[in-house]
This record gives sequence, structure tokens and C-alpha cells, in this order.
Amino acid sequence: MGRFEGRTAVVTGGTHGMGLAIVKALLREGAEVLLTGRNERAIEDARTATASASQAAHVVRSDAASMADIDALGRLAEQRLGRVDHLFVNHGIAEIQPLAEVTEEAWDRHFAINAKGAFFTTRRLEPLLKDGGSILFTTVANDAIFPGMSVYSGSKEAVRAVAQVLAAELLPRRIRVNCLAPGFIRTPTMGVARMSEEERKAFIELGDAATPLKRNGTVEEIAAAALFLAGDATFTTGAEFPVDGGFAQGIPG
Repeated sequence: MGRFEGRTAVVTGGTHGMGLAIVKALLREGAEVLLTGRNERAIEDARTATASASQAAHVVRSDAASMADIDALGRLAEQRLGRVDHLFVNHGIAEIQPLAEVTEEAWDRHFAINAKGAFFTTRRLEPLLKDGGSILFTTVANDAIFPGMSVYSGSKEAVRAVAQVLAAELLPRRIRVNCLAPGFIRTPTMGVARMSEEERKAFIELGDAATPLKRNGTVEEIAAAALFLAGDATFTTGAEFPVDGGFAQGIPG
């Protein structure tokens, strides 16, 4: 029997990269999972990737920047899952833009998806969470400065602040609220929008050089940490857990 046998989970941004790895790990451990994404190709790929567990995997299109979609997600989660044990708020976008290139539209886009979307997704699904459940936000290893990502970093720091407040607010229901902070993780997009293959290769090399462990992390390592925080770390709440190979920890590389 898997560690998550009989449990239910919602994973936003679960159709690719780190989110899909979390979904696959949950399914292997026996959970029933509702996962969301925006990109139609990624949604179809996720359906293929979870086909062997089709009765336990519910792949749906949902835009975290849309309040209507968030409300519909809540209704669908209640219909498909009933009550929810674990919520993984994993969706997000990242664009590299130096200060002089940041537009109001770019600012609004990042905060609408990364911060507002994370908050209102949690607000909508919180009544469905079981007492003693868990919420896990994906933030970022922000303690190390990365030029060109001020707006992205700001939006993720907002999520971290929200998580810490919710950890206090949800104490009466024994719902634990934590954050997972990845460093350089090897994914198809490397977490940055509109990156060319050459830029992706350079970003991977940068991650290898900047990370004290001298490599990019894997999505499987992210998934292992996510399941630990969601299910096993029963005495941990209000924390941000780095999975970054020492990138943001001040360890000499």
C-alpha cells in the first residue's frame, strides 16, 4: 500500500515539469489527483503520461489568472474528489527582464498568475480541505540574487508571505502550510518562458556552475521533497524548504 493510498490531492500547474513529477509520484503512492494546466498540448501530454492511472488522474484545463476558472476548479474538485487531503499550488510563470525592459503588462501578468492566482486558488479550495490536511506552495530559492528576475522574484516572495500568514490562520484546523523553494531544476523550459534551445543550454550550464553541488536538480528530487512536506512532515508548518543544491544557502561552491 502506498503512503498516499486513499488520499486526494489537487496539483495546479501539474501538466508538465515539476508539477507533473509531483502528480506521478502521488499516483504511484496511491493518491487520486486532480491536476491543472493551461497549454492544450501539455494537457494532452499529461493525459498520456497518466493514462495507466486514468481512474485516479483527472486532467483539467484551468487558468490561474481567471477567477471564473478558479471557481470552476473548486466545483470540479468537489464533484470529482469530494474532500481534499493535499493542495499543491505549483503553477507560475517566469520571464527574464532587466529593470529597463519591465512593462506594466509584464508586472501584472506575473502577479496575476503567481500571486493572485495562488491566493485565490487556495481561498477557493480551502473549504474542501480536510482538517489535518496540507497546502504546499512552490516558491523559489530567492535568497540568492538573480539579475533580470525582479518581478518574478517579487511575485514569489508575495506567495511566501501569504503562506506564512495562512499557516497561522489555519492552525485551528491543523492544516499545515509550507513552501517548496527550488533552485536550478532541469525541466523542458527551465521554468522560464520563451527560452530558445541555446538559451536553455546556457541556463543549464549556469545552474551547474552556480550550484554548490555542481549540477541542476531533477524533477524527481522536487517531487520527493513535495511528498515529504505534504505527507510526512507532520510537525512542520510555516516553513520554506529549499531544494536547490545549496544555491541559496551561502555554501561556497
